[in-house]
Amino acid sequence: MERGSVGRRERSARAGRPGPGRPRRSPLTGAEVSALMRDRLIESRLTPNAISLSGLVLNVVAAVLVTQRLFFLAGVAFIIGSIMDTLDGRYARTSGKGTPFGAFLDSTLDRMEEGIVLTAVAAYFASRGMDFTVAATVVAVLASLMVSYTRARAEALGVECKVGIANRAVRVVILSIGILFADLDLLAPAVYVLAGLETITVLQRIFHVRKELKRLEQPASAL
Repeated sequence: MERGSVGRRERSARAGRPGPGRPRRSPLTGAEVSALMRDRLIESRLTPNAISLSGLVLNVVAAVLVTQRLFFLAGVAFIIGSIMDTLDGRYARTSGKGTPFGAFLDSTLDRMEEGIVLTAVAAYFASRGMDFTVAATVVAVLASLMVSYTRARAEALGVECKVGIANRAVRVVILSIGILFADLDLLAPAVYVLAGLETITVLQRIFHVRKELKRLEQPASAL
């Protein structure tokens, strides 16, 4: 019995070893796995617009969960939806499936999603009679729209405008923390920080565009 058991183990070991002429297969690295997943995604029929719309649906779900005071689930839905928002543009570039309308839709849905979630947050504060925080949430919504508008208007004038401390990623992180830990009373402070940083960013972009336009006008006036 013991000899047969040893024999089986030896045969198993031989079967697991690569034979002559058979190369040993090394495990895939993280970069190779990422490239493989990207290639499979590109080969699929999934479009960047489908990813954008999935992000919108998840943000609507997050807003509904906020109104139901299921904050942790709302935070998870908001984070996943925001990740989808970042993936669609990258996927459009790498897959070659991007279109001008897709880029327009992506930017439009990004603004809608942030506004939808913050509107639900404002409704939650209103139900608690927190008028000042409701006003701060409205400021956060308006400032968020202005952050995007100032960049779009600057680029229409030929000025690159990515300056400012409250870019999309920063805003998502702040709001995610506030929603996830709303039961610990962190949602109101998150809204205050968000409104303040967004307002500062709008001012930063206004001054940046003014400076750049003056710089571009100098050669013409020198002539």
